[in-house]
Amino acid sequence: MLLTEKIVVVAGVGPGLGQAIAVRAAQAGAHVVLAARTGSFLNGVAGKVRAAGQRALAVPTDLTDGESSAALVRAALAEFGRVDVLVSNAFEMPPMRGLGTVELADLRSSFEVNVLAALRMTRLLTPALVESGGNVVMVNSAVLRHSRLAFGPYKLAKAALLAAAQNLATELGPRGVRVNSVAPGWIWADSLRLWFDYQASQRGVPPQQIYDEVAATTDLGRLPVPDEVADAVLFLSSGLARGITGQCLDVNCGEFHH
Repeated sequence: MLLTEKIVVVAGVGPGLGQAIAVRAAQAGAHVVLAARTGSFLNGVAGKVRAAGQRALAVPTDLTDGESSAALVRAALAEFGRVDVLVSNAFEMPPMRGLGTVELADLRSSFEVNVLAALRMTRLLTPALVESGGNVVMVNSAVLRHSRLAFGPYKLAKAALLAAAQNLATELGPRGVRVNSVAPGWIWADSLRLWFDYQASQRGVPPQQIYDEVAATTDLGRLPVPDEVADAVLFLSSGLARGITGQCLDVNCGEFHH
């Protein structure tokens, strides 16, 4: 039980990785605060946390809004009295086009969700994390490891998020707070299945062929599933990683080496 009685805030709970992080944290002994825009979805995930025997607090939150984010922090502290871990998983898919042609307004929107939301939540929770000797894990991406065409806006946002995490590690380390990142590659979940199904229909091949072609680029010959990425988050959140800060742990089944 890596996180027994810890209070974990998952900021950005979606149907894939965010949900997996929340449920795996509960299975590891943590009570979980769940934040995302859609309250009905949060309530469903909260039920899964409670089914694992832990307390859950669902707080509908617009993580791009300062007051909404501050209300999340107030609610978490009112319910549990402290926060031990912040997992920043807020994500908006950046436009898939070159940096030479992308609309700058679209880049700004991407930065609000993918970078500034994580920075805002870390700043708001810093006093609580200092008091608990807690830590932050920011969910990044394997896009850091390549420069493929049309991925420029995506890489720009995630590189900025990595820089934020590294500098926050330096700033908060003297106060006893660790800050790390996890960089997943392809995550085999519903959204990727839909994308592979679409590619298969365009090429007139079975979806399994698309999976096999992509999986062949990894050392393990398969793609990671949400729970495997979530477990990396739990490790960095736990006392097992007490000497680790400012680092980025790749979870990609060996697609890239770093």
